[in-house]
Amino acid sequence: MPHERLAGKRALVTAAGQGIGRAAAEAMAAAGATVLASDINDAALDDLTGPGITTSALDVTDSAALRGVVARFAPDILFNCAGLVHAGTVLDAADQDWAAAFAVNVTAQAVAIQAALPTMIEQGGGAIINMASVVSSVMGVPNRCVYGATKAAVIGLTKSVAADFITQGIRCNCICPGTVDSPSLHERLRATGDYEAALAGFIARQKMGRLARPAEIAGLVVYLASDESAYVTGQEFIIDGGMSL
Repeated sequence: MPHERLAGKRALVTAAGQGIGRAAAEAMAAAGATVLASDINDAALDDLTGPGITTSALDVTDSAALRGVVARFAPDILFNCAGLVHAGTVLDAADQDWAAAFAVNVTAQAVAIQAALPTMIEQGGGAIINMASVVSSVMGVPNRCVYGATKAAVIGLTKSVAADFITQGIRCNCICPGTVDSPSLHERLRATGDYEAALAGFIARQKMGRLARPAEIAGLVVYLASDESAYVTGQEFIIDGGMSL
């Protein structure tokens, strides 16, 4: 039954206040998991309620806090969803841009994995799902240098963890979406100064002619978290509406 797919599992989700993170937290709870939904913006979690869901404010760049939350919750499923998007070419990238992007997009994922692995290994296994992007080693797009570099690093991190811990019951995969309709996307579109033109441009690069819905990505998260994907590890799952074709 759908509501039993993750029964008895404990799932930790970062950046669960909106978009993919929120949809994934809700979907995993609906599939029977006990979910800890975290976000740097605790107000965004106020209306994220329901059976199986608890919430916690968490800044993933605070390594001590991140390790503490992960260690206390002891998840069977870790969904590293938090991310940061910078615009521009390599010529536009300042040192602080590289530092901020790697801190959120890569280092925080590695820290969370380090914190989760000991308990996962002790209990015989676990599922780690990292948020990458089709804008990575999969493909390049204009004006996303810093972002693409960090998301390529996530794919490398994913494969490394999968290879190192495959014999200890750990599965580690990553998701590579195209453009997803989310509040953070619309904030970036408004920041361009021409919202309608920017939105049209994002839609145009999706060959299906539309943006992804967060729930469509969440369905893949549930699959990768469940025993249905028990033979899957070290893979990047492209879910991009044909963007990379």
